[in-house]
Amino acid sequence: MAFDGSSKPKTCIIGAGCSGFTMAKRLKDHGLPYDCFEMSDDIGGNWYYKNPNGTSSCYQSLHIDTSKWRLAFEDYPVPEDWPDFPHHAQLLQYFHDYVDHFGLRETITFGTAVTDCESLTGGRWKVTLSTGEAREYDALVVANGHHWDARMPSYPGHFDGYQVHSHHYRDPFEPYDFRGRNVMIVGAGNSAMDISSELSQRPIADKLFISMRRGVWVLPKYIDGRPADKAALPAWMPAKLGRKLARAKIKKTIGMMEDYGLPKPDHEPLDGHPSVSGEFLTRVGCGDICPKPGIERLDGDGVVFTDGSREQVDAIVWATGYNVTFPFLKQADLTPQENTFPLFKRMVKPGRETLFFLGLAQPLPTLVNFAEQQSKLVAAALTGAYAFPDAAEMERVTMADEAEHLGHFYDSPRHRMQVDFGVYVADLLKEIKRGEKRASVVA
Repeated sequence: MAFDGSSKPKTCIIGAGCSGFTMAKRLKDHGLPYDCFEMSDDIGGNWYYKNPNGTSSCYQSLHIDTSKWRLAFEDYPVPEDWPDFPHHAQLLQYFHDYVDHFGLRETITFGTAVTDCESLTGGRWKVTLSTGEAREYDALVVANGHHWDARMPSYPGHFDGYQVHSHHYRDPFEPYDFRGRNVMIVGAGNSAMDISSELSQRPIADKLFISMRRGVWVLPKYIDGRPADKAALPAWMPAKLGRKLARAKIKKTIGMMEDYGLPKPDHEPLDGHPSVSGEFLTRVGCGDICPKPGIERLDGDGVVFTDGSREQVDAIVWATGYNVTFPFLKQADLTPQENTFPLFKRMVKPGRETLFFLGLAQPLPTLVNFAEQQSKLVAAALTGAYAFPDAAEMERVTMADEAEHLGHFYDSPRHRMQVDFGVYVADLLKEIKRGEKRASVVA
């Protein structure tokens, strides 16, 4: 189905996190009708601490790893008095202020989940709600997030102590009191860095181990006295050269990971999604965090590692990432496999040009305002100002984009939706222009 601008298609938006409500704002700006359904009682999604719908992975002390300079929406600046790296409560309040400022709250239906989406002829969609009601729409926007379906690994043996995925970790004292315990964090992403740094502070954990299957580069929040993500290379510079210069700067600034007693990475900086922490390397260097290799097996009151060593452990925090899932999409071609889900411009499946996935990426440096940029293409398509290329061209472009954004990363589920924010947005705007030309030819 192609929208020609002769009518105003109605859209269903699933989710009212930062991806969903910025999409709603874009549609409202264009005078396009929509319904936005949120299963929780309020907006915020992942950044709604103790979200009653269970999808938030916020813990009490969490500060976002993206600086305020890079996460602001285009038409709504962040407060001037914010610190460089705001607390999750500040970010959530910013979201509330945005929604209220643009009059979006009354357009969102809270306490209502989308349970099924059936594709109809002509590209339309039948959407079934948790209330039992079914409605039909011309377009569907999926903005349910991808940091809520916790991925739990499986190892031989059994563990008798306390276990929790980082998604459900909230603070050092409730519902489990980590004080005086031997604790192991499993993982090497941002959550693993943050939680291990927090729990390693005496007098919380007695001993804090972190199990890492492979070495990673841990980058600081500040470089040369400024938030590291404020650094920007000239737009004309080839990406390969930019990465080379950035790698040299990173190594000069922080040195080699093995100098801290961490496992040596088997890749260069920026060839893997970097973990960012202002404390982790210092805690390791001070002996508060003890690095361990991968797990061989669970062993009752302890863990045996791949180097043959064993540690007695009271509690394990599994910071092992997330599965990408859409419970309301039952179609086989819309079911990701091991987080592999190629999309045209990280948004659209060829042949399903009325279905848009928003925020379904792992962008550097930020996901907060990523969907705000994607919503520009959605609105252009719905108004008829943008026309998609044919399916074969969409497939070709998708393959080229995957090579551009993923080609230099080692293979891992966390890297299968990786994009560089700046490169992606610049190309997205060019694609919108190309689509406008296609639309004008058709008209």
